[in-house]
Formats: sequence, structure tokens, C-alpha cells
Amino acid sequence: MSDGKNGLTYAQAGVDIEAGNALVDRIKPAAAATARDGVMSGLGGFGALFDLKAAGFSDPVLVAATDGVGTKLRIAIDTGHVDGVGVDLVAMCVNDLVCQGAEPLFFLDYFATGKLETETAARVIEGIARGCAASGCALIGGETAEMPGMYPSGDFDLAGFAVGAMERGTALPAGVSEGDVLLGLASDGVHSNGYSLVRRLVELSGLDWADDCPWAEGSLGAELLTPTRLYVRPVLAALRAGGVHALAHITGGGLTENLPRVLPEGLGAEVDLAAWELPPVFRWLRETGGIDTAEMLRTFNCGIGMVLAVEAGRAEALAEGLRGAGETVVPLGRVVPGQGVTYTGAPG
Repeated sequence: MSDGKNGLTYAQAGVDIEAGNALVDRIKPAAAATARDGVMSGLGGFGALFDLKAAGFSDPVLVAATDGVGTKLRIAIDTGHVDGVGVDLVAMCVNDLVCQGAEPLFFLDYFATGKLETETAARVIEGIARGCAASGCALIGGETAEMPGMYPSGDFDLAGFAVGAMERGTALPAGVSEGDVLLGLASDGVHSNGYSLVRRLVELSGLDWADDCPWAEGSLGAELLTPTRLYVRPVLAALRAGGVHALAHITGGGLTENLPRVLPEGLGAEVDLAAWELPPVFRWLRETGGIDTAEMLRTFNCGIGMVLAVEAGRAEALAEGLRGAGETVVPLGRVVPGQGVTYTGAPG
């Protein structure tokens, strides 16, 4: 190849290969800390290998999930508190996998930005690694895309991809019946849905992200960035204990939209709103916007991040096991004839 006359480089066009290499070196220890049985390769190849037999499966069915963090990222970027959004990214994917009855095995991330800031990207990806380690899920690869002109200065976006497996014949939902008990697992706040409305409500309140939080210690922005709770290990233990017929991850659409997704034709859910107290963050959001109960329940998780439909005779034992694993468990109601979700009682 002949020498170019203008001497332009890729870096001068806005893509810094050396920064990308530095990022890979920075995150390698975090990724290595997520290793589990079945991982066959580390970061750096054109693809990542995983051995299902070494992971303990004899006749596996693979389950895949993908998601992002949504406009919660806007708060993280504006405040500089980016360490927890990687956990959000993992949680949104792996919490979905366990709802199918699958054990999360490995995770890949996609980080896109206009100008790569190594420190920011590393903090995000190290958060992803923490989420993976807490879920028993290996971070085996990903992509960092530096795309000048595609994102405003300082902005970035995230996507995550998780793969899990289960033995053939163990997929959920299965066996959901009238009379099954609904056990709700408490959320850790807003999680990663409804943030377009959250941001609008904060704007209406006149508060800034750095202002004192109205319902908790610390700043408003930091409180709203509380990461999504990871339910994987306690829920997998409940599945192994037996008696779980269905699982619903309460994300966008709230209880109203997500519970019916795991119920068979002819069956609905009856939920007692008096069974738990609406957490302070949701009370503040409700009061700030004058939001009615129906809108709250189809937008936010309202304090319940995961719901299990379980055999009535196993409900108490399963609840005790989940509590022993650190979960706050709320008996929400029952599976009943009908369709959709019927609410009784008044929200706390």
C-alpha cells in the first residue's frame, strides 16, 4: 500500500483504538472473576465458547434473553453515577431467564458511545461483571463501539444478551392451577422501567438530581439509580425445592401486564393490594404526579419485582426458603378463574 498524502488516522476521525485496548485490559480481571463451569475461552477472541456438558447438563434446552436499561441511563449519565447500571443490565436479562425455568450461563454486553471514555466504560462494565458474578453467570464477551457523530458528547447506550439452559421438560410455566398461591418478592425500588415518567415527575417537582431525596438519605439521583434486584439464586433454589408453577418478572407493564403472561387460558390472578405497603419512592411518585392506582400498577413494579405462582400446599415452605435466602416475601393472592388481574383491597 502506498503512503497517504494527508496522513489522516482513525484516531483523528474520532475512533481511538488504543483506548479500546486499554479498556479491554482494564476489564479482564472483572470478567475473569465471573468464570464458572462451562466457560472455555476468555475475552479477546472473535467468539466465546461454552461447554454445556461441563456445566452439568445432559439434555439441555437453551433460553436466550436480551434487554437494555432504558432512560434510567439518562440519570446515570447526567449525575456521573454509572457504577450500578451494569447491574441493571444483567438483572433485566437474567431475571427474565429464570422465569422460563432456566439457569443463566453466560452474558455478553454491547456498549456504544460517540467518544470512548475508558474510565466511564470500565465502571459500567465492572458493574456488569458484579451482576454476572452475583447471578452465577459468566461474562464471556461483548462489544465496545466507538461511533463518532452518533451520540452527543458523554452519552452512551447499553444492551445485554444472556443465555441460559434447562433440562428438557422443565420449562415454565407448567401446571398453573386454580388455587395456586401468588408469592411476591420485594423490589429494590423502581428497578429499570418507567423512567421516562420518573424523569417527567422529577421535572414537575422542581428538584435536581443532586438535591436531597424526599424519602431517603442521600441525593435524589443516587436513590433513583438503586440497581435492579437480582433474583436468580433464590429463585433457582425455589425451583429445585419443587412446587413452583410459574414466575413473572415485574418490569414494564407492572403487575397488570406481566402476571397474565404466565397464566393459561381461563385463569387470572386475584391480587390483594393491602397485602404490602407501597414503598416510599412509589408514594412520592404517585403524589407528585397525582397518578391513579391503575396507572401506577401498569407502569411501575410498585414494590414487587418478581411473582411466583406456587402449589398451595408448598407455599409456606417455599416462602420460608426464600426468606432464608434474603428475600422479602409477600403473599399477594391466588390464581382464580377468569382472565387478567383483579385487584382487591386498597394500596398502602
